[in-house]
Amino acid sequence: MYEWSEEHRELRAEFAHWYEALGEDHLEADRAAGPPMPQWERVRASGLLRLPFHAEWGGRGLDLLSTMYVLEGLGEGCRDGGLCFSVCTQIVSAGIPLQRFGSAELKARHLPGICDGGTITAHAITDPRGGSDVLGMGMTAKPDGDDHWVLDGDKVFVTNGPVADLIVVYAVTDASLGPFGLTAFLVERGTEGLEAGPDVPKMGLRSSPLGELSLRDCRIPAANVLGRPGMGFTVLDHVMRWEILCSFIVQVGAMRHRLDRCVAHATSRRQFGRPIGSFQMIADQIVEMKIGVETARRWLYDAAEGLVKGRDVTTDIAIAKVVASEANVKSALSAVQIFGGRGYLAETGLEKDLRDAVGGTIYSGTSQMQRIRIARMLGLKESQT
Repeated sequence: MYEWSEEHRELRAEFAHWYEALGEDHLEADRAAGPPMPQWERVRASGLLRLPFHAEWGGRGLDLLSTMYVLEGLGEGCRDGGLCFSVCTQIVSAGIPLQRFGSAELKARHLPGICDGGTITAHAITDPRGGSDVLGMGMTAKPDGDDHWVLDGDKVFVTNGPVADLIVVYAVTDASLGPFGLTAFLVERGTEGLEAGPDVPKMGLRSSPLGELSLRDCRIPAANVLGRPGMGFTVLDHVMRWEILCSFIVQVGAMRHRLDRCVAHATSRRQFGRPIGSFQMIADQIVEMKIGVETARRWLYDAAEGLVKGRDVTTDIAIAKVVASEANVKSALSAVQIFGGRGYLAETGLEKDLRDAVGGTIYSGTSQMQRIRIARMLGLKESQT
């Protein structure tokens, strides 16, 4: 397990005083839904968005593991799961691929605003035709002379989409090339032919805006390609690794807070003359919550350490995603049951935690898709019948 230095602990403590303010009115934010714009100004002031970016763009220059360590603290301290999700999307959707694959001109133009939070970002991967089949997407991009591309198609489930100023759009540039026929484009808000739909109501993460995008004859400069044409799958693979590791370490923090809350409740709440935690059924649920937290944390940090060291962590990240997302759902459901009738009420925030947790088994690749990926890495072939 990765060992944290005193410097790491001081770094995490530096941000801790922001978390309560960021989660303030989280129940009202959940009921109201829509973009968390008042809290976004606090996010900007906190400096959280600067974590993994180089100092020349206004970033803090942290490595992946250090970034995750701070984000775990965010999950533990901030009760607004939707806001936390939008923070992670802001960091990984455009900033991470831009820093890795963007030209010097694109970095200079966009990274300072991304670090500051004045430029809100999103990435558009899923479309109605492709779903989980990224290579089957219907979004196309065709060359228009030597210096432009024309994008056509629709995207769905775009986190931050309704408010995004800068979007990384993945499109098929040559269907015959399979993974090498996908390209990533930077598309700016206000580009002719781009239309962002309104916030779409959803089960959980309600303070994180989610919407659809329509691109019709959307003319994009060739200079806005990340990497080069045909590198879209490489860009996406890099982004999804960061997305899983950052988003789900936030969930580990949330699970830790929930565990502590349940322990406190189980030791103070009395039934039949004794604390409810002394009943084996309650104790077993809390023990399982503890196991879930520690197992998810270990898988995520170990996968991140392997990624930093250049190992093939395809299987590790898939396992980490399944373990963390499913443990979070189980933890949230157990918390509702441990608190009983009060856990079912909106005022405790526990039913909101459960609704938020369910999304983790779907976004960033469903649990079913992760299991298929793991099976393939084990050499198990799917039936062709």
